[in-house]
Amino acid sequence: MSAATTSELSSLKTLPELFAWRVNTTPDGEAYRQFDSVTGQWISSTWAEINQLVSVFIRALAQHDLERGARVAILLPNGIHAVCIDQATLALACVPLPMHALDNPESIAYILNDSEASFLIVESDAQWKAIAECGIDFPALQQVVALNKTLEDTAQIHSTPLSTLEEWLIIPGKVKPIEVPTVDESELAALVYTSGTTGKPKGVMLTHRNVMTNVIAAVLRVTPVPSDVFLSFLPLSHTFERTAGYYLPIAAGACVAYSRSNKQLPQDLLEVRPTILISVPRIYERVYSVIQTKLAGSKLQAYLFNSAIAVGWRRFSREQGLLVGDSLTAATDALAWTILDPLVAQKLRAQFGGRLRVAVSGGAALSQAISHCFLGLGIPIVQGYGMTETAPVVAFNAPDDNDPSTVGRVMAQVEVRIGENSELQVKGPNVMRGYWKRDEDTAKAFVDGWLRTGDQAEVVNGRVRILGRLKEIIVTSTGEKIAPVDLELAIMNDNVFEQVYVFGDNAPFIGCAVVLSRAYWKELTASLGLDADNLTNLVNAQAVEVVLKRIRELTQSFPFYAQPKAVILSIEPWTVENTLITPTLKLKRNNLAAHFAEQIQKMYKR
Repeated sequence: MSAATTSELSSLKTLPELFAWRVNTTPDGEAYRQFDSVTGQWISSTWAEINQLVSVFIRALAQHDLERGARVAILLPNGIHAVCIDQATLALACVPLPMHALDNPESIAYILNDSEASFLIVESDAQWKAIAECGIDFPALQQVVALNKTLEDTAQIHSTPLSTLEEWLIIPGKVKPIEVPTVDESELAALVYTSGTTGKPKGVMLTHRNVMTNVIAAVLRVTPVPSDVFLSFLPLSHTFERTAGYYLPIAAGACVAYSRSNKQLPQDLLEVRPTILISVPRIYERVYSVIQTKLAGSKLQAYLFNSAIAVGWRRFSREQGLLVGDSLTAATDALAWTILDPLVAQKLRAQFGGRLRVAVSGGAALSQAISHCFLGLGIPIVQGYGMTETAPVVAFNAPDDNDPSTVGRVMAQVEVRIGENSELQVKGPNVMRGYWKRDEDTAKAFVDGWLRTGDQAEVVNGRVRILGRLKEIIVTSTGEKIAPVDLELAIMNDNVFEQVYVFGDNAPFIGCAVVLSRAYWKELTASLGLDADNLTNLVNAQAVEVVLKRIRELTQSFPFYAQPKAVILSIEPWTVENTLITPTLKLKRNNLAAHFAEQIQKMYKR
């Protein structure tokens, strides 16, 4: 991106300005690419074509006379429809309320009610029916639009009017004059709900200034260009994807191809051949796991693979200035690489399309083994750090300035400091306005004007290194944040569970270990025809499934990603004597993790 273009971009203050500038700058450039299941082809759209479609959405949305700042709930999978309703909402000075398309109905209903959403667009009428049947009122909701009609009778779903997308976009009679307002950078650009310590999601208020300053800083760090192709598969309800995978490509004029599904992601990588990938550690973990499984059957292949990683990692470290003073080894590595690159590394790079120049990993920490593997074999992973509350990026490595043992250097205009207990604290134009209708929580989130991250860190040579967390918050490998105490309390509401320990940090899903009451254990085993005294039955598949079903029912009000997907059964209590709880009866989480380490490891290998 030229200096002149960067200067123009820096002058933009709001997201509608950004979109309009992009359409005017490169109207014929490829904006989006989406798979058409009817033709079996990837269909491209230019910026001018997307602008025309956005205009249709603006016209339809304007007919509802929504007040300035009204919340427009978007419950759609990633794609052009999600882009159009988002841009139409922003253009009319309303607030996008992005929600996870796979979230459970109870969580969605809570967010709709809490945000006082005026408008909702969903993928199907059946999805709306499930939300409406949760028994929560939506007094502010004026209209629901469904992309797909799957039910024969929708009249009895709810009192709120329901239309299909086609019906909604075709406006009968006289169209009301549309006055597109001027949006101020201090107004909200999104209300993004994130899990908090109360067990209920909190709405993070992000302004146009919050998002735009982060987008511009990301442009300077990642340096995307119009010829880049992003492959989008993380949900747009994640601030990480919204900023880095949606607004950043608009700023760059790059194309975004929307993956068909996570299941089809490997095929989409081969067909789209992206140059930039916005991802979470879980994607790299899956690939790594598959590789390790294949290598288990061949000592020679395992040797070549591990040799390639070792040589490649040293080469990467030299390029980044992390390893110096070994010219003899460097020469040997250069020779070895001519053999190992085509045998090993090129095959891995081909799985990602063969032309990745930036692979962003965020949302959770990437393990050292996986980092060394992919960087060593030429997948240019750059890690960063951020929060929904910071729109989201605070610090970030760059492809040519990459130390994977850190989360990189602080972004432009962002300040960090180390507070009490080594807590990382943040200040800058990217920091949220606060939590929606939660003044007390907002006040607690700041100290002397600095946002408290709850993470312990240190700053070394200008780079931020995360050391741990002050809060008892689990961050899964997909970047979801869950308060374990809230889940544990919900499960403990059922007296058959005497003790509960929830885990899943840096793992693909949440699991838990429970101590069952002996009375329930006897009842359960009797119902299944098992011997209660035979403790090997604690791993009996039927018994585990019955208990897991009970846990799912107890946690159904939590977001789907927070609900335990596996459980370890026990009938021996955790006591002070066996060092699994404190004298005040609090869980010793590290001790419990060690106590159940073998079972937990097996759980995540399945």
